[in-house]
Amino acid sequence: MSINKDVKRVTTHVIQEMKEKGEKITMLTAYDFSMARILDDGGIDVLLVGDSASNVMAGHETTLPITLDQMIYHASSVVRAVKRSLVVVDLPFGSYQGNSRIALESTIRIMKESGAHAVKMEGGAEIEESIRRILSAGVPVMGHLGLTPQSIYKFGTYTVRAKEEAEAAKLLEDARLLQELGCFAVVLEKIPARLAKQVAEHLAIPVIGIGAGPDVDGQVLVTHDMLGITKDFQPRFLRRYLELFEEMKKAVQQYAVDVRSGGFPNEKEQY
Repeated sequence: MSINKDVKRVTTHVIQEMKEKGEKITMLTAYDFSMARILDDGGIDVLLVGDSASNVMAGHETTLPITLDQMIYHASSVVRAVKRSLVVVDLPFGSYQGNSRIALESTIRIMKESGAHAVKMEGGAEIEESIRRILSAGVPVMGHLGLTPQSIYKFGTYTVRAKEEAEAAKLLEDARLLQELGCFAVVLEKIPARLAKQVAEHLAIPVIGIGAGPDVDGQVLVTHDMLGITKDFQPRFLRRYLELFEEMKKAVQQYAVDVRSGGFPNEKEQY
């Protein structure tokens, strides 16, 4: 499908209009210039500079170790590549929980030093003060409810969230709160599809799902998972559009064979 040429730049206003028109919103993660340029050129509406960089770029087991400086580095790389997509940056663990002044300082650093367009934060009522303070500074905030990977040690598992009635009710309440506070969108991760549908129907702002079924306003995946660059992560919600791990390995192996045999470079590949 071709990109709407009337859209010069995707903004928070544009994705709000997409929800109102019933147009699905596309979102993928990006951490570096080269990949971000491909995703932007491919017509992805929102690029998330996710703290998942901690896993796929740095090899950590969780998202917790990545620092604010590292997130700014990744975000700066992505912003330099983008001509159309809205760039949203995860506030990393420890940069906003429990202290709204630190949350605002972290956000201002991201916006000033990377040139990003918005930030994303995990949680509901427990981070209300931080959200209010960031929004008061004029920075757009995307919420994140359901499975919140920064809280992995609290939950102790990456299993589906909000299956029980009490947790589902709190999630719906938190989603309403995020909208009331002024968040421009919310991500729902790994929750029952029927609950995600209910949230999307109740909220006027866009709801982006990951493992939250089809009845939301858009979808997000980790690009390295979707392209099959990662090998071991295989949740039910993931569709692999390519198997690049194997394809790239074959290319690397062939390069090594050609170098060792003297087949590369040939006469046309020299000066």
